[in-house]
Amino acid sequence: MPAQRSEEEQERQGGGAGAALVAYLLGAATVGFALLTRMLQKKLRRRRRVVGVLPARYQSSRFPGKPLVPILGKPMILRTYEQACKAKSLDAVVIATDDERIAEVCRAAGAQVVMTSPDCANGTERCEEAVSKLGRRYDIVVNVQGDEPLIEPEIIDEVVHALQNAPDAVYSTACTPLALGEVPLRQRVKCITDQHGYAIYFSRGVIPHNKDGAVRSYPGPWHDKPYLLHLGLQCYDRAFLQQYCRLPPTPLQMMEDLEQLKVLENGYKIKVVVVDHSAHGVDLPEDVASIEALMRQHGMQ
Repeated sequence: MPAQRSEEEQERQGGGAGAALVAYLLGAATVGFALLTRMLQKKLRRRRRVVGVLPARYQSSRFPGKPLVPILGKPMILRTYEQACKAKSLDAVVIATDDERIAEVCRAAGAQVVMTSPDCANGTERCEEAVSKLGRRYDIVVNVQGDEPLIEPEIIDEVVHALQNAPDAVYSTACTPLALGEVPLRQRVKCITDQHGYAIYFSRGVIPHNKDGAVRSYPGPWHDKPYLLHLGLQCYDRAFLQQYCRLPPTPLQMMEDLEQLKVLENGYKIKVVVVDHSAHGVDLPEDVASIEALMRQHGMQ
């Protein structure tokens, strides 16, 4: 009998220890989840103040003087600026340039201009320098490409909200369906994403591709899935933007001449929103006519 009682006592003690261990693990998991939730909420709260920056430089190898090219009689940079100012998510909009010709035209129209160094390697670095010279602290910086005169303010808002709602991402951007006939064009940057809307890759080439080398619709149940055109709209976490400009160039970034690839090559996440945007940016002089035709078609002056 004493031996039997000893075994029962050991079982009770063992059961008590097991229950205590389970309770400890559940408690630790609860505390860990609460801390993680608090961290994410803090990060989301931190991303409230938003500034839009339009980087603009006069010297361009493919299209010199592009920011000042008239679009139905008004400089393109001002048309893009006016569209950006309509976005409800932006607390301020500024134009960042290294050229007094651009600055003079923009100031005359009432736009806030920040002069930046001619040594900026790209628009992203120009945005970072401009924001660092502003007197106010911002949490999100939106790089609105100055050659997107028909960018809808609602798209800017969607991209900002995408970053605000994705605390695991440091960058958000927008894509729109691309017609099959335009997929081979190198000036149309394509994007592919994962099942959760995060970017996998961007390219001037055809992506996705196939073994036949033909541009065609997706197979099977994905027949309606479109090729995606990357729009000239980049939204950065402010702290990451500072870090991005200190990172050295990466092989894919330099091969494709696409700044956003440096983000992916360094292991960071880019959130992509798919929007309906029928117009494209002005990359070459011949694009001006098609933009003006679209504006006339929609009765825009």
